[in-house]
Amino acid sequence: MKRVNIKNLVLLSVLSLSLAACKKENSGNQNEPVSDKTLQQIYQLGFSNKDVVRHEDGYLVEGDIVITESDLSSPQAIQLLRVGNEEQYRTTNLVKSLPRTVTVSLSADLPASYISALDLAISRYNALNLQITFQRVASGAKISIIKGNGSYLASAGFPTSAGEPYGQIKVNARAIGNQPTGTVASILAHEMGHCIGFRHTDYMDRSYSCGGSPTNEGASTVGAINIPGTPEGPDARSWMLSCIGSGQDRPFNANDKTALNFLY
Repeated sequence: MKRVNIKNLVLLSVLSLSLAACKKENSGNQNEPVSDKTLQQIYQLGFSNKDVVRHEDGYLVEGDIVITESDLSSPQAIQLLRVGNEEQYRTTNLVKSLPRTVTVSLSADLPASYISALDLAISRYNALNLQITFQRVASGAKISIIKGNGSYLASAGFPTSAGEPYGQIKVNARAIGNQPTGTVASILAHEMGHCIGFRHTDYMDRSYSCGGSPTNEGASTVGAINIPGTPEGPDARSWMLSCIGSGQDRPFNANDKTALNFLY
């Protein structure tokens, strides 16, 4: 199976062979060293400080998560949501003012085929009858999906302290290539998951979905909340796994639905 890092979705060395649902890197000053102070701040926020690269909006961590300078200057105690040994995680900030509908728009700069993919991603969330629903609109959306450039497939961030979803998803259509609708929908749903507060399912061992050496990022000084009734083994095919195979479709599995219902 072709593998892609959803988190660092796009490894340049395997871009032609694999697809990542979350990887993102900056094409500008991404090679400029990140200071030790910044790396420590990132770690104290509860994120991995390995392979951090500069991003046009701040810093790219864990492959597809944007951390801004504002995030670094306003540290908070982050709680993690755990599901079995391969965990679902959430950040401290979640979307508030529930129930509510979060609007999502798709830039005309992206392929027209992405409309069907976005509609499929939205339908997967809305079918769960959560307190948060999504609606595609032409403009003025809470979450804008726009064209991205560089060596990543897609990137996003986490909800604000005011309880608003992260407002932007950048998608690199050229890097994604000619993937089927289900794969693109899975990538978009994954990034939407980040926007409402979800971390990667295999946060504790990214090798589960990406292969290679086991990587335990550690939880820093943050706490963890375990969801009752979830399995103790690996959480296969979760929509928030760090890596996805080329051509693979990942609708929500049973544990994903448990996690989503727990939060929303």
